[in-house]
Amino acid sequence: MQHAALAQEPSRLLTRDDPAPVIQFGTSVMDGGFPPPGLPFVLVSDHAGCAIPAALGDMGVSAHDRARHIACDLGMAETGRLLAQHLDCLLIEQAYSRLVIDCNRAPGHPTSIVRHSDGTSVPANTDISAAQEGCRVEEIFLPYHQQIGDEISMRLEAGLPVVLVSLHSFTDCMNGQDRPWHTGVLHNRNPAFGLRVRDLLAAEEGLVVGSNEPYALTDASDYTVPVHAEGRGLPYLEIEIRQDLVATPQGQAEWAQRLARILPQAWQEFSHQVHAR
Repeated sequence: MQHAALAQEPSRLLTRDDPAPVIQFGTSVMDGGFPPPGLPFVLVSDHAGCAIPAALGDMGVSAHDRARHIACDLGMAETGRLLAQHLDCLLIEQAYSRLVIDCNRAPGHPTSIVRHSDGTSVPANTDISAAQEGCRVEEIFLPYHQQIGDEISMRLEAGLPVVLVSLHSFTDCMNGQDRPWHTGVLHNRNPAFGLRVRDLLAAEEGLVVGSNEPYALTDASDYTVPVHAEGRGLPYLEIEIRQDLVATPQGQAEWAQRLARILPQAWQEFSHQVHAR
């Protein structure tokens, strides 16, 4: 295994041969398009990608570990794209592995650039300099969040409703602890829309639904929802789906279809309640 051991600080991390940090599917208002009437959803996937910049090699992490949940949210790239197709809505994905930088953590957060994750060390991150960390923030983290922020701003300026839907998956066992939930809805401030989705999911036969499980949403632990939704007073959903349930095309299709059915129902109920006040 090899990882970067540069004699001098890099001026840039990404090259022309590296993937762009942001992947977009569907209709963007910034490109002159408009979403379907009545569907306010902007889908984002902070951990969809598993790319690593060429300059970082394999980061000192084995191929086996780079295929684990520590590198990306397994199954969510496929599930998110199917959901975007069903709803005919925009999906913004992060292309790079969270081993490079976690785009759902504020820069400087202890888990923004992990040194260890679920029992695996990440040698390329062990002695990272401030300049190297700054390259990852500037070239990967910031373009992703700039695109999300710009899209939301333009929709609001056009008088369009916006619901941010943040898509994640979680491993069924973490640090030796089993996780029984099939899915979880995370919430903090302004939780009404997400809790409506949670209740609709809980009404589905056979689903074990967590509320702030397996994680709690907080201003300190998360970045995307607190900044782009809660910071603007917008409704949102942050959902976690257990990875074994979206490990196959069948499971991905099932969850995409379920969310494509539930999200519009939740929006209809939510907007009706808001207008009735």
